[in-house]
Amino acid sequence: MKKTKESYTSQDKPDVLFEVSWEVCNKVGGIYTVLSTKYAALAAEMDPAEIIMIGPDVWKETTEHLYFEEDPELLKGWREHAESQDLFFRVGRWKIPGNPLAVLIDFTSFFPQKDSVFTRFWEDFGLDSISGQWDYIEPAIFGYAAGRVIESYYRTHLTNRDKVLAHFHEWMTGSGVLYLNKSNPGIATAFTTHATVLGRSIAGNGWPLYSKLGELQGDAVASRLQVKSKHSLEKLAAKHADLFTTVSQITAKECKTLVGKTPDAITPNGFNPDWVPTDQQLASERKTSREVICKVAEMMFKTSFDDNTMLVLNSGRYEYRNKGIDLFL
Repeated sequence: MKKTKESYTSQDKPDVLFEVSWEVCNKVGGIYTVLSTKYAALAAEMDPAEIIMIGPDVWKETTEHLYFEEDPELLKGWREHAESQDLFFRVGRWKIPGNPLAVLIDFTSFFPQKDSVFTRFWEDFGLDSISGQWDYIEPAIFGYAAGRVIESYYRTHLTNRDKVLAHFHEWMTGSGVLYLNKSNPGIATAFTTHATVLGRSIAGNGWPLYSKLGELQGDAVASRLQVKSKHSLEKLAAKHADLFTTVSQITAKECKTLVGKTPDAITPNGFNPDWVPTDQQLASERKTSREVICKVAEMMFKTSFDDNTMLVLNSGRYEYRNKGIDLFL
């Protein structure tokens, strides 16, 4: 029988840990940095061979993966066995300090089954997927596939005596929480929201958030902002995970009001000073970067820029208002 969060103590450590995120070996946002810097601390507490990072194989059509190096010999027997069950993935190393073991899932084979997958989630959990568009369907199917892959590894390599934890990050992987909750309760699950679906949507639409937080009804707001399916998945993952966490006191308040559950723990993001370049390295990288940026700008604007040119740049997700931009040209 699975140990619940109430039965674990602060001294307990999993024998095997799965970290599941859309941003494993896929640099699209801050969670990439969270997980890649977190790994060193994990590896100091556990056997690195028992830490498995799981992400989507969205770079499979490129000739060279920027963040992943495949090793066909790693876990070869399991991979070949999984393929006989229509589970397809590559195994290798994430190209970050420590080179953790990484599994990248080709979840596209489950697209034809999406209606039956979402039907089962509706019947078992009441997951509302009806209004979900492709930006919901794709990550939700990835989360489901991740649950299937974790279950396959568990049945191939582990027993019910092993303490196994699958940690899912953000609503995009929440379907993996639901799948394991129903199909393999021997695997403990943790779910972390780094920013709530509704918090992002409210801020992105320019609505007041924290000043009006006590007046907001999560489900009603989700319907009005047309994010019902994403909100439903996040809410259910938080409810059914053995451990629900978020990264700040502020986001915890969002979770209580908008998601309908107070996080079991708050786990602030740490900071690894080893990643900060020296002054000499920073100066060299700045010079190289500026040269590249100026070259791109010269090609785009058909003019030259001298050393005194002031450059203003912004980077991040396509959430201009959330990032403080009121006018985008």
